Amino acid sequence: MAINFNSGGTFNLKPIPVNMVRDEVYGMLIDGEVCMMAFQTVRDQLVFTNKRIISIDVQGITGKRKSYASMPYSKIQYFAVQTPGFAEIIPDSELFLMFSNGMTATFDFKGNTDIGSISRMIAEYVL
Repeated sequence: MAINFNSGGTFNLKPIPVNMVRDEVYGMLIDGEVCMMAFQTVRDQLVFTNKRIISIDVQGITGKRKSYASMPYSKIQYFAVQTPGFAEIIPDSELFLMFSNGMTATFDFKGNTDIGSISRMIAEYVL
C-alpha cells in the first residue's frame, strides 16, 4: 500500500536502519535535520527526522518513479498511539496523526516497533 497523507492507512511498516533510507531523502534535508527512525513496506518508506515525517511512495513496475510527501511536526494538531495488547501473537502498534490542514495519517507498525519512542519524539517537537 502506498504511503501518503490523507489516504486512510499504511500497513505493515517494519523498522529499518536509517542507513537504509533512500539516498534521495538526504538531498531533501535542511541544515541540522537528521533521520531519527525509518520504516519500510515492501518498497515504500516512512522516515521520521527531527523536523518532519517524509514518505516515499515507490510507483510503477520498475520503481524508478517515486512520490515524496513531507509533513512538518509543527503542523500536527493531534496524535494518538495504540500499543499491542498483552500476549498478542502479532504485536502491532498504530500511530494516528491529524494535521492543521485537515489531513490525517494512520500508520500500522509490525513487530517490535517501539511506539513509545515514536510518540515521545513527536511530542518533543509538537509540544
